Amino acid sequence: MKIGLIGLGRIGTYHAANLVTLDEVEQLVVTDAVPAAVTSAVERFGATPADSVEALLGAVDAVMITAPTSLHLCLIQQAVATGLPTFCEKPVAEDPYAARDLVSWVEDSGVPVQIGFPRRFDPAFVAAKAALASGDLGFLTTVRSTTMDPAPPPMAYVGGSGGIFRDCAIHDLDAVRWVTGREVVEVYATGANRGDPEFAALGDVDTASALLTFDDGTIGVISNTRYNGAGYDVRLELHGSAGSIAAGLDEGLPMVSADPSVTFPAGPAHTFFMDRLAAAFRIEVATFLETAAGRVPSPCTLADGLESSWIAEACARSLGEHRPVRVDEVRRT
Repeated sequence: MKIGLIGLGRIGTYHAANLVTLDEVEQLVVTDAVPAAVTSAVERFGATPADSVEALLGAVDAVMITAPTSLHLCLIQQAVATGLPTFCEKPVAEDPYAARDLVSWVEDSGVPVQIGFPRRFDPAFVAAKAALASGDLGFLTTVRSTTMDPAPPPMAYVGGSGGIFRDCAIHDLDAVRWVTGREVVEVYATGANRGDPEFAALGDVDTASALLTFDDGTIGVISNTRYNGAGYDVRLELHGSAGSIAAGLDEGLPMVSADPSVTFPAGPAHTFFMDRLAAAFRIEVATFLETAAGRVPSPCTLADGLESSWIAEACARSLGEHRPVRVDEVRRT
């Protein structure tokens, strides 16, 4: 299978490294606005360069979009119009309102689209979802999801990210929807700035939490920060009437027990998403190849990706207006 990769930044290069190890990939075709990035991919991965997006789309069987967020919407439209199975990193679009009509158009096209949310492929997250589905946990009372970065990204990135809910917490929002199989109907969000004052200058916060209400009454709690000096912490907890389970309690958990008799975790602590979610990213890319080949349906549809964006929009509005916000209110605006 010939796979096209549009965008060779940090995540695009990471995906390229996984793609070239998979037997189904007979050729990797790449393009990027930065010529040096293309040259590097050719040298490092044996990739074939394309001098434009149009040239790439005409030379491959499926395409992965890892370009900047501002380009996601137009690139999805181009790829689907060409009939190519498409993978696109989150979010679907910089502005979810501009993507409202895209879902029905893509569904009518019959072209599979997969949105990049790697936690859906993390073995521990998968096991937690299965435990809930089996009934072993009873009815769910509380779900907690955490994303804590060890250090902030560059401020140039923060300025174009859309804020912590649209950029970071969106992974938690997708994860809790997927694991529970329920829809978030209302959010109440708060945030603070304890670090670089540039976050506030950009209209963002460096630490945030959101209280979610699901359509069946389950309560969700989302926690995020850009300043978790102990390491990169991604966890999910499911608390039910008959039992509880957690994902992310491995030896790399960036936390220590206050009980001196406890030696877990042994470490070293996770330092970035590329080590904490390495297995998930590889499975995610392999699953996209299965989807592109028509053997499995998309595991994270464009509709799924857009729904997480609506919840993130509700969180951002709640933070700004200091009030609960129903997701339907945002969707109607």
